[in-house]
Amino acid sequence: MAKRDMDRITDRVRKLNISTYKRYNMLENNEKTRILFVCLGNICRSSSAEGVMKHLIEQAGRENDFVIDSAGILSYHQGELPDSRMRAHAARRGYELTHRSRPVRTEDFYNFDLIIGMDDRNIDDLKDLAPSVEAWSKIHRMTEYCTKFIHADHVPDPYYGGAEGFEYVLDILEDACTGLLEKLS
Repeated sequence: MAKRDMDRITDRVRKLNISTYKRYNMLENNEKTRILFVCLGNICRSSSAEGVMKHLIEQAGRENDFVIDSAGILSYHQGELPDSRMRAHAARRGYELTHRSRPVRTEDFYNFDLIIGMDDRNIDDLKDLAPSVEAWSKIHRMTEYCTKFIHADHVPDPYYGGAEGFEYVLDILEDACTGLLEKLS
């Protein structure tokens, strides 16, 4: 493609919106898209989102295009594996959850392109942790990417519920991660 054509496309994409321009630049420069999933303790929802997303990326043969991680607002469970109930439900669907819990760090706002929270509380906490108002543009809600569960405005915390809560969370995450991967394709 001629430089003149690239410049025209770049200007057109820049006018669309900055996130589209960033995705275009990452693809052009063969950069990986870096995604961080966040929930309260990083032992149920965000670690499952990480596992589901990695699985979908592997199935699509796009492991070299992404860096996927997860973290929690709190450090209470730091170093722990995901909740055993969540791991059991995820395993039944073919997901292996091996991530060790860690808290969100300031450098995450510099190292990740998308920081995806599970509910309003996570979003508010992420905005409080962000090093600048500009970093807020990286923060998104997981359910923004749902295509089937469009009624869902958050991913509920299944920690204090029964088996159906863990299954529902996985249903939402599968839908949202599929939508996110399609949006980034």
